[in-house]
Amino acid sequence: MNRRHLTTSLISAAVLLLAGCANFPHGDHAAHHSGPSARADLLATRGNTTSGKVMFHASGSDLMVHARVSGLKPGQEHGFHIHEKGDCSSGDGMSTGGHFNPDGKKHGAGHEEHHAGDLPALKADASGVADAHFKIAGLRIGAGPADIVGRGLIVHALPDDYKTQPTGNSGARLACAVITKVN
Repeated sequence: MNRRHLTTSLISAAVLLLAGCANFPHGDHAAHHSGPSARADLLATRGNTTSGKVMFHASGSDLMVHARVSGLKPGQEHGFHIHEKGDCSSGDGMSTGGHFNPDGKKHGAGHEEHHAGDLPALKADASGVADAHFKIAGLRIGAGPADIVGRGLIVHALPDDYKTQPTGNSGARLACAVITKVN
């Protein structure tokens, strides 16, 4: 590869990277929202390649969530949950414990009675990337029993069936993060 072609390729890659970054909320994203924000940097568990970033920001009494996760099985849904402990030290994600459930509700989604940590599934595209935006009710950043700061965040290998108690039968834990407050 000649120097000119290499330079052109590097510039093209940088432009694509910056364009992708413009669409993803970073730590300074909090400046664009009046309420508190939090983030989670997902790292692959042992033997897996899944990773990504998730941003949370308060919007009235709800939380807005933006997740961008790669290394997923193409075209498949993956269970996605907030877990009770912000501890990814075990290597397999099991040190995060069970789903975050401050109100002692059953597992599920799409109805009022469900764990606070039950999040909508991540749907991977043909390249194994999920880019999800959604709103969740009942959780908080930095205050009260529904505070997500310091909790674990897990991406699972399988779709959540939203029925099996208490976990949804979502399989192995592919990626783990600890949710941290941004502002």
